[in-house]
Amino acid sequence: QVQLVESGGGLVQAGDSLRLSCAASGRTFSRYVMGWFRQAPGKERDIVATISRSGGKTYYADSVKGRFTISRDNAENTVYLQMNSLKPEDTAVYYCAAKDTLGIEVYFLNSQSYDYWGQGTQVTVSS
Repeated sequence: QVQLVESGGGLVQAGDSLRLSCAASGRTFSRYVMGWFRQAPGKERDIVATISRSGGKTYYADSVKGRFTISRDNAENTVYLQMNSLKPEDTAVYYCAAKDTLGIEVYFLNSQSYDYWGQGTQVTVSS
C-alpha cells in the first residue's frame, strides 16, 4: 500500500506557473508508475501526464503539452508537475495516482488502471 499527498495548488492568474508535488509513503516508490489527473466541475477525471517507474518515459495530454512537465525523484519518493503558462481552462482539482507494475518503461493513461490516489489539490487560474 502507498499513501499519496498532493500539495502546491492555489489561485493564480493566467500566464503564471505552479509546481504540484505528490509525496508518497509506504511501499517502495520506484515500483509505481505515477500519474497526474485533473477533474473540473461537471467533467470526468482526465489524464494530464504520466511517468514511468524510471522516469524515462512520459506522456502528456495534448492540452498541456509544451506547458507542463512531469518528473519524479525516486530517492525523495516524490512526483512533480511543473505547470507553466497556466490558462483558465486548467482550473480543476489535480490528483496524483500510483500504479503498481513490473514494467520498467511503461505508463498508463486510464484512470481505472491506477491503484492508489491522493486527496487532490485545487488549482484555480483566473483570467
